[in-house]
Order: sequence, then structure tokens, then C-alpha cells
Amino acid sequence: MDLFQYDFMLRALTGALVIGLAAPALGIYLVQRRLSLIGDGIGHVALTGVGVGLLLHHSPVISAVLVSAAGAVGIELIRQRGRTSGDLALALLFYGGIAGGVVLVGLSDDSSNANLMQYLFGSLITTSPQDVVVIVVLGVAVLLAMTIFRPALFAVCNDEEYAKVSGLPVRTLNLLMAVTTAVTVTIAMRTVGLLLVSALMVVPVAAAQQVTRGFVKTMVLAMVIGLAAAGAGVAVSAEINTAPGATTVILALVAFVAIALGSGAARVLRRRAHQPREVEPPDVVLQS
Repeated sequence: MDLFQYDFMLRALTGALVIGLAAPALGIYLVQRRLSLIGDGIGHVALTGVGVGLLLHHSPVISAVLVSAAGAVGIELIRQRGRTSGDLALALLFYGGIAGGVVLVGLSDDSSNANLMQYLFGSLITTSPQDVVVIVVLGVAVLLAMTIFRPALFAVCNDEEYAKVSGLPVRTLNLLMAVTTAVTVTIAMRTVGLLLVSALMVVPVAAAQQVTRGFVKTMVLAMVIGLAAAGAGVAVSAEINTAPGATTVILALVAFVAIALGSGAARVLRRRAHQPREVEPPDVVLQS
């Protein structure tokens, strides 16, 4: 791995590992609430933040965090008011987000297609030291929030009405989850890109669910799978010269398929082992 002697590869690996841990830690709550695709929607909104940053010559990561957090809060408030109108409002917000991002990026000085593609599909090798600091700080913050508030978030994800009766601040917890989702999507855009970020939040969780039953065990295994996929994605992409983000997602999908097939085969073998065997009746010998 001679490539890891370079600073830009070490920065890429650091950012990927942080996202590999943080994304599944948050994704398990989203999967539990059947909001697996919310990352895609917030990613569209984050693109507007990227356009704002490029237009104003500020850090696109920080501006994307602010804009996507505001969008995520708006999504959560809309979701609480009604399902039907919420779906329509979400669609309008998502489409407006990606359209606004494309327009703002086009108006900025850095309006090349390559500059836009690195946010849509990720570009780890162009990650600056400042970007790595932002990714690490925000990633650690997401990890701490998901672990410290795990019991309360778990209760809200399973039954909001029961959580309200229990005295939990449901609205505050929902807003916390919305903001952390926006933060995770934004910092992951340099790793896997805005269009692939949901995969890193959902696929490791789906893979872990094949072999675990408890919430904590599923969360830990999903983080391990995400960490392994992120690290291996950077290493493999460096060897075969492919996009790190797409390679990471493909490896996570390979892990899901392998675990699903393995657990399925194990269930079949256990079922066969516990099936009662047919015993032939003993021969009857008639004595004269």
C-alpha cells in the first residue's frame, strides 16, 4: 500500500473510517422508523448548501451543514403535521433543493462539471485538511449523540405515543435525529457523495439485521460492517483506480449479500438438524 504514504490518502482513509462508523450508528434509527430514504432527500437539500458555499467563497461543507440542517428541521416539522401533505411538501423540498444547488453551482466561479460531480458522487482524494477536521469533529458528535441518547431514541423510534406518555421530549428527540441526519449526510458527501450517502446508512444495518436480534448488537455489528466497508473501499479503489465512494457502497452490498446467503444457509442446516428422523420399526420375530 505505497499510496498510503501520501497525506491525501491518509486524509481520505480518516474521513472514510469516521463516516463508516457514524452513518450506520444513525442509520439504524432511520431504518427502525422506516425512513431509510430520508438521506437522499436531505442530500438534495445539502446540494443547495454546497452551491451557497461555492457562490460566497466559503467552505461548502459548513454551508451544506447549515442549509441541510434547516431543511431537515423543516422536514421533521412537516412530518408531524400530516402524512399526505408531508409527502408532497417533502417532494417539493427535495426537488427544489437539487435544482437550487445546480443553479447556484452554475452561478459560482467554480462551475465546472467536475466540481459538481465530486459532491454528487464523492471525491475523497481532494479532501483538504480543514475538511478532515470538520468531518472528524461532526462525526464524533453524531456518534456521541447516537450512543448517549440511545435508550430515548430507541423508545421514540418504536412507539412515539408510548414515549410521550413516558414523559420523553419526543419533539426535541425528533429534531435531534433530523439535525444529526443532516450532519451525517453533509460530512459523508466527500466520502460517498450526496447520491450514495443513504446506502452507507442503510446497507450495513440491513446486513447486520440478518444475523442479530437485539438492537445494541445490531447497532454494533452495523458499525463494524460500515467501518470495514469504508476502509476496504478506500484501499481497493486506490489499487484498481475506481471511485472510493462507489467502491465502498459496492463492498457494503457484497457484505449484505454474503451475510444474507450465509445466514439463510445456516437456518436451513439448523432446521434439518432439528427435524425428527424417521425410525424404522424393529423387526418382529415370531418364535415357534
